[in-house]
Amino acid sequence: MKRSGNRGADSLRPVSIERGIQLNADASVLIKMGNTHVICGLTIEEKVPPFLEGRGQGWITAEYGVLPCATNGRYKRETNGRSGRSSEIQRLIGRSLRMMVDLKTIGERTLRVDCDVLNADGGTRTASITGGALAIRDGLKKLVAQGKLAELPKILPVAAISAGIVDGVPVLDLDYPEDSAAEADANFVMSGDGRWIEIQATAEGEPFQQDEFLQVMALASKGITELLGLWD
Repeated sequence: MKRSGNRGADSLRPVSIERGIQLNADASVLIKMGNTHVICGLTIEEKVPPFLEGRGQGWITAEYGVLPCATNGRYKRETNGRSGRSSEIQRLIGRSLRMMVDLKTIGERTLRVDCDVLNADGGTRTASITGGALAIRDGLKKLVAQGKLAELPKILPVAAISAGIVDGVPVLDLDYPEDSAAEADANFVMSGDGRWIEIQATAEGEPFQQDEFLQVMALASKGITELLGLWD
């Protein structure tokens, strides 16, 4: 099969990050994976949700949205609450980012990551996790620099990628045309020490075999290992 950019089945799209893209955020990262571009802006709030008050621990959460001109045809703004898709994605992002630190080490404060999709070409949720994790690390460093944390907590790097089966071939980092045509697609979240945080996999045409899934998972592991290089 021929892929955009003539990349191989096991190749990521071109990846880049830019920090400090939002001047008023406590930390921000613009992550680009091919034509998927996501801004991940961090706000640090000196409070926690009511269910955590007085428990001596913090919270990490996320919101996710797609800007109107990010897709082919205008994407309608979600002004009356999040859609089911957006709610599911932001819960995934929040769960993944909470794996990064022991919440008891960040004090009673909330780290809120807003993930806004500027351009959508597949893999927006996984790009949001990868960029959001980098923003969280930068935000924690800021708390230390401000003297609000005595020391930097132990941080577990986190990154995510999509993979799937297209035209019978396991491929890494699906763009939108590939995702739309895939016989199976999956999203993988992995920690820096090689442990899996979450796996979402769906057959679109017919059920896939276990050996096919293992090939897709191996591709995801390879891709995430490369993305973890952004932490250097």
